[in-house]
Amino acid sequence: MNLASIPSPSTGVIELGPIPLRGYAFCIIIGVFVAVWIGNKRWVARGGKAGTVADIAVWAVPFGLVGGRLYHVITDYQLYFSEGQSWVDAFKIWEGGLGIWGAIALGAVGAWIGCRRRGIPLPAWADALAPGIAVAQAIGRWGNWFNQELYGRPTDLPWALEISEGPNRVAGTYHPTFLYESLWCIGVALLVIWADRRFKLGHGRAFALYVAAYCAGRGWIEYMRVDEAHHVLGLRLNVWTAIIVFALAVAYIVISAKLRPGREEIVEPDKDAVAAGKADEKKDDASDAPEADATDGDPLTKDTPEDGADDSDPLKKKDTAAEAADKS
Repeated sequence: MNLASIPSPSTGVIELGPIPLRGYAFCIIIGVFVAVWIGNKRWVARGGKAGTVADIAVWAVPFGLVGGRLYHVITDYQLYFSEGQSWVDAFKIWEGGLGIWGAIALGAVGAWIGCRRRGIPLPAWADALAPGIAVAQAIGRWGNWFNQELYGRPTDLPWALEISEGPNRVAGTYHPTFLYESLWCIGVALLVIWADRRFKLGHGRAFALYVAAYCAGRGWIEYMRVDEAHHVLGLRLNVWTAIIVFALAVAYIVISAKLRPGREEIVEPDKDAVAAGKADEKKDDASDAPEADATDGDPLTKDTPEDGADDSDPLKKKDTAAEAADKS
């Protein structure tokens, strides 16, 4: 029997006055705001303009949420599409279930769109935001605490997590893997900030360091979890994903450092100037297009010979000949 342990919330809903808010959703919302706040400070310190990070986040966050949910539903499809389950539950994102790999992948697509619209390089923006993403993950993991999910193997350690009886779970004390990952993500954020200051990371290397460091922790934390998951060659699918993504991130850091050492200078174009430039491009494209003759094909508006110049009229020909004879 444990003399000390971490209690789980009796409910996953936070009451904000008359408004009920899911603890999971609340943690995600707070995480997003903190990530944007940290990213904005770092972006301005690198020479960018205040507000740019938030503008691009408007694209990145929705894409990331969709990507995270898709990854979760695809890799845990049995929770929604097997016998006795309802596929409608796949849309209940507030009940938990976001895959970080899908969130990063599709979130990067949204960020790319936002950066392209603002005329700034995606790698530089990602470097500025990297520590903020790690902190957002640290906050977001507490949503799993509210939902009593994603815990580890049974343990009687003083910091064991109390889990109550419920659907697909047995009452007991377990490793609080959500807490392990939350603390790990804080460490990742501090590592990226330190390394960025020490080595002047640029061209996406700060973001790649965040990815590699996160994967290093996710691998051993994932190994401790006991929730249902697909296995490949004896390892959970997410462990393999962490190994592969870790290797790719490290390779990018090494190769990028050789090809493009140092940190790029951020020269952010004015927002209005970018919009005006795009408008001018559209005008140029329109002016370069061949203009169609509005009168082509209209028999009523085609050019016709002036009066007296119609050679096909024999009477007019006689009049013309008579005038010529009089003059001579």
